[in-house]
Amino acid sequence: MRFTNPIRILTASLVLCLSSACGGGGGGGSAPVATTPPPTPTPPPATPPATPSAQALNDASRFASRTTFGQPYAKLVELAEQGEQPWLEAQLILPATLHQPLVDDLVARREAGEFDAYEEDVELLISFRRYAWWHTAMTAPDQLRQRVAYALSQIFVVSDNVDVLIIYPQALSNYQDLLLTHAFGNFRDLLRAVALHPAMGIYLSHVNNRRSDPVANTFPDENFAREVMQLFSIGLYELNPDGSRKLDADSNPIATYGNAEIREFAKIFTGLSYGGPLSFFGKPLPDFNNPMQMFEAFHEPGPKALLNGTVVPAGQSGIEDIDAAIDNLFEHPNVGPFIASRLIQRLVTANPSPAYIERVSQVFDGQVSGVRGDMTAVIRAILLDPEALQAVNAGSTAGKLREPILRYLAMMRQLNAQSSDGFFFNGGFFLQQLIGQHPLSSPSVFNFYLPDHTPAGEIAGAGLVSPEFQITTTTTVVGVTNLADFVVSGGFVMDAQEPFGQVSLDLAEFEALAADPDALLDRLDLLFSYGTLDPAVRAAIRSVIVDVDDLPFRTQTAIYLVLIAPDTAVEI
Repeated sequence: MRFTNPIRILTASLVLCLSSACGGGGGGGSAPVATTPPPTPTPPPATPPATPSAQALNDASRFASRTTFGQPYAKLVELAEQGEQPWLEAQLILPATLHQPLVDDLVARREAGEFDAYEEDVELLISFRRYAWWHTAMTAPDQLRQRVAYALSQIFVVSDNVDVLIIYPQALSNYQDLLLTHAFGNFRDLLRAVALHPAMGIYLSHVNNRRSDPVANTFPDENFAREVMQLFSIGLYELNPDGSRKLDADSNPIATYGNAEIREFAKIFTGLSYGGPLSFFGKPLPDFNNPMQMFEAFHEPGPKALLNGTVVPAGQSGIEDIDAAIDNLFEHPNVGPFIASRLIQRLVTANPSPAYIERVSQVFDGQVSGVRGDMTAVIRAILLDPEALQAVNAGSTAGKLREPILRYLAMMRQLNAQSSDGFFFNGGFFLQQLIGQHPLSSPSVFNFYLPDHTPAGEIAGAGLVSPEFQITTTTTVVGVTNLADFVVSGGFVMDAQEPFGQVSLDLAEFEALAADPDALLDRLDLLFSYGTLDPAVRAAIRSVIVDVDDLPFRTQTAIYLVLIAPDTAVEI
């Protein structure tokens, strides 16, 4: 069946009885009679577990595309046998695999002189946090947590396009670990931790933010105060629980805040500087291992008028002011639908229905777990919602364009990438040139794309949004295609630098199927398009590969053609 969705979307014991035998003997007269022990019954051969059905495997592949960075075939079989919810619950209790310990180890090795022979030592240093990100994405068992933290990094944006955040490799690895740590915690704790993290303080300029000085005509920096409302918590307009905008009597959207509220929140976030040993306000050298510290002499005194009539009283400490402001934002009725919409877009679909948003918003509000902001409950609700699990329907508006980074990671993980030294050290610079994207490297606080971006044409005509199309250009389309070619042909897999090992693919699993073109295409269709490869596309690929007699080359050709098919460019 051919799907007409403009973003292209998907639907969808034998009891062993063991018996034992016994025997006995007898005799006459008074002579003792030997007793023959009963024979040991031979157990019947074990019944092998039933292979999951094709539909179960496709459903598992679809679910894994939202909850992991890509799962190889054996892992998909396990997921299908276990079921989505049990697998999800097991993932939710796994501890976080953190990035900074790996960065710290690399820095220590550098300081010990291990990399002195490497000519580009500074380039190596600024790559350490990238190496840690890729190695963790490739190897961490807590795939769900890693995937959710990546989604959060596109909401609570910081980026290495600021020089200080490049030079210190711990800056963004520590920030990523903050997102990992709070991914399944409470949203209030997450928002507070983000506000006090020095990487955010640098990126949105509220570190060393001073109180007002009317004589000098200087006032607190408003950058973070604006973005913590617009992008991190409540958005620009008041929302209904289903994510739709509230309207005033003239049918105009109602703003959540104005310049006055920005100025008041800016006062809240004054007096913060770097924490750690020997701290003082204005400290020039950052400390990324500790939250920012409050210095009362530089904090704006007096009351502050926040949202919905809340006033922070005079006389509180600076940290008490910050906690009051975080509470003011956290309790705002917008936060549930706002965060629900953003996370659904990052994990499941670009155009969730109002009912889907409202169901998740209710979970955020505590109507299920009894705890407002319970991120574990929110993630569970997003991924197990009936709309997320529904079968694919032609013409449905579900699904989204897959980010280039996610396509690349799926290639690596599902094509069994192997490293010569066990570490997947990837600088990602060549990758970024090809596809215009890299984790924690967005061009601005607005991420790589806006959540309401609508590309001209059929998608706009259908009244839909597709954020990822904002970085989909002729250049990046060709870049993704070339990337697939480089990866499969072996010309490039990951741009690890000396002195680290090289990464290559292990395609033996696929070469074993290559003698049967249909079996090979079935496996690739399962992995990369969840069984939804368009029949015409499949037929075209098959017509090419049947004429290739060399099985390794047939395998590479089939993989490349599937990877560049439109079906694999979409998460459905």
